[in-house]
Amino acid sequence: MEILQATSRKRETYEVQFSYSSLWECALGIAAVTNYRLINTLEKPASYWKKLRGSFSGNLNHHLDYVEKNNTWKALLQLLHQHESNTLDEFCKSVNLLEGIKLKFTCLPYIGEKFQHIREKAAEGKENAILELQQITSDNPFFPQYINFISKTDTQKLKDHLIEVMTLWYETVIIPELELTNQILRTDYESKKKMKLKMSPEELVQWATGGINYLPEPSVHKVLLIPQYVYRPWNIEADMEDTKVFYYPVANESLSPNDKYMPNNYLVLKHKALGEEIRLRIVKLLSERDHSLQELTEQLNTGKTTIHHHLKILRAAKLVEIMEGKYSLKANVIEQLFKELEQYIKQS
Repeated sequence: MEILQATSRKRETYEVQFSYSSLWECALGIAAVTNYRLINTLEKPASYWKKLRGSFSGNLNHHLDYVEKNNTWKALLQLLHQHESNTLDEFCKSVNLLEGIKLKFTCLPYIGEKFQHIREKAAEGKENAILELQQITSDNPFFPQYINFISKTDTQKLKDHLIEVMTLWYETVIIPELELTNQILRTDYESKKKMKLKMSPEELVQWATGGINYLPEPSVHKVLLIPQYVYRPWNIEADMEDTKVFYYPVANESLSPNDKYMPNNYLVLKHKALGEEIRLRIVKLLSERDHSLQELTEQLNTGKTTIHHHLKILRAAKLVEIMEGKYSLKANVIEQLFKELEQYIKQS
């Protein structure tokens, strides 16, 4: 059956917004130092975090132990989104002003508009709502325990902890490097804003995050991109009302804001990946359709181990992905590459 297109309506997408602040870096630093499952995968070595933790006061270490036990870094991020503050003092005042149920509601994770009434009841301490919220989030590694803690903890004790851990980390870790940190975050923020004029929202998110292909969802109207240095190389993803949040790792060139000749790491990786005949052949084949490893081996008449090695390089450069056993070229990745190169050459 042939179908005539009788509408000019475009596919709806989301709006990309940006934000940066040393307060986000503060909260994410607290999350990083207390996440022992991931700490060995962070860009800064485990020895850095061990030395840092050893330099802290007993009081700060006590609060970090509390964060590790109860995942209260999540509460810090939730509160920063609800009451975006420009200074630490503003953040502390906003937390102090929140009454108990509102504080807990804000700290509890957002899991969708249709579950907001359950979130509200859980914030009031209703046991049935707490259990239901835990069940809905059971596939998350820490949400059920965190929901139980937030819903039942003493409000004033929670306020005091959040304010103190944020203040102590900010004074101990952030302030000594505040000027440099703000310069790095601001440089990356400005770079991403410039690219908003040249890329579609989906392309921009994929480029900023180093490869996340985030497609529009019916209930998500905004994507908030927040640059972070402390959690490199990881992207951290979160959901807020009507908004998807990506705390994405700042690009390499943002770490040297006064060096206009410093290229983005992924720009270098992509060009290196394409600078070899067999990998260009693979890209050409994948531009036509998805292929399995066996199909690529047969098409190129090359050993499976060799093809697999080249595919690893293409995947590391975020050019190729694998889904359901087949390799595919990432959407619009070649078009984006030209835009990235233009951005680098024209940056001043």
